[in-house]
Amino acid sequence: MTTDTVTLTGLRAVYATGTRRVTALDGVTTGFASGTFTAVMGPSGSGKSTLLHCAAGLDRPTEGTVTIDGTCLNDLGEDALTRLRRDRIGFVFQAFNLVSTLTAAQNVELPSRLARRRPPAGDVAAALDAVGLADRAGHRPSELSGGEQQRVAVARALISRPAVVFADEPTGALDSASSRQVLRLLRALVDDHGQTVVMVTHDPAAAAYADRVLLLADGRVVDDLTGPITAAAVATRIAEREIVAESSC
Repeated sequence: MTTDTVTLTGLRAVYATGTRRVTALDGVTTGFASGTFTAVMGPSGSGKSTLLHCAAGLDRPTEGTVTIDGTCLNDLGEDALTRLRRDRIGFVFQAFNLVSTLTAAQNVELPSRLARRRPPAGDVAAALDAVGLADRAGHRPSELSGGEQQRVAVARALISRPAVVFADEPTGALDSASSRQVLRLLRALVDDHGQTVVMVTHDPAAAAYADRVLLLADGRVVDDLTGPITAAAVATRIAEREIVAESSC
């Protein structure tokens, strides 16, 4: 029986901008099953990045609950939340967020060192090997291509053996060949290692690597695609949603 690694219940996020109140999430309830790859999509302002940030414990929602690996984030103080993010969540961002003065291996082990732990050298080597960079461990970011830097970021996300990896536009800064490398890697993490991956993207071709595509609009889930997913099917569904939205204005 498949269980949800991440569960969101009644999630609302409301932000004040001057005298205005903006609802970024409006009652989102969904789950991300263990060992699956979900792509979260939607137009600018749809709430997809807010959903990821709340689901990952980077932001606290105004209302609702987030549960990761059986732990309700609402019950955690800041110190406990920091520990959970460090130990149970992996992050991959568009900008790589590597330290330029450190080697690939040192970047991978950095989160553990910040937590005053030193991972076994074998774990660091295994993480780099898993992303195809075992021979680049001693190279600094400036000596790596964009795709290689993002693969180092994926290795860093995996070093703690997280319950879930959240990826925010992980291919947004890459060329098409490097994008395919990173997406195939994320797909392999799910298929070969049972990892749970949640990825925000605007690209239907990237979403086609997922098992499921969650479409957001105005802070709500408006569609949930499963089964065989193709870039063309995702693009068509997005276009249909845009036509519906325009006709309702």
